[in-house]
Amino acid sequence: MQAPDHALIVIDVQNDFCPGGALAVAEGDAVVAPINALLGEFAVRVLTQDWHPAAHASFADNHPGAAPFSVTEMPYGPQVLWPRHCVQGTAGAAFHSGLRTDPADLVIRKGFRPEIDSYSAFFENDRTTPTGLDGYLRSRGVTRLTLAGLATDFCVAYSALDAARLGFAVTVRLDACRAIDLDGSLAAALAEMRAAGVTLLG
Repeated sequence: MQAPDHALIVIDVQNDFCPGGALAVAEGDAVVAPINALLGEFAVRVLTQDWHPAAHASFADNHPGAAPFSVTEMPYGPQVLWPRHCVQGTAGAAFHSGLRTDPADLVIRKGFRPEIDSYSAFFENDRTTPTGLDGYLRSRGVTRLTLAGLATDFCVAYSALDAARLGFAVTVRLDACRAIDLDGSLAAALAEMRAAGVTLLG
């Protein structure tokens, strides 16, 4: 059992990110078993859930003529335009049916503001609008985090980098993550996490 100041953050293990989903990560469902095993080891357990309105600005089909995975400029900087995914209330936005959700102390939803995307569990993509997770963890006395989930090179990496920037000691369990790997994004994310002092295991 981990110490009480050590929290597990499970990132976006949702149907749309698993095989058969709208934005499927290869072997995305392979994270379910190792995450379920980890849940029993931590006193503080948080799940994050991508939760987009249908009119979300990050959806390619909300930009006439734009192709999925193309990049556009938003007021907060470059933004990948994604296939429509994790729309609020849809089956795709639901957690994978095999994931143990009952042990979670908190489910934090992100990406619900139509005008801005949210990869990180801590901040929207402007890197300043908070989700509230930082305050919750501090109120629980948490100083250390272990992250797992989907996808390694986007939501997991952004969350890990923000957590390190906020002063948490951060570990990413790569054996309980899977990546999109868009144009070398995985190698870049791993290098950036290492440079920020994030511990990569598995």
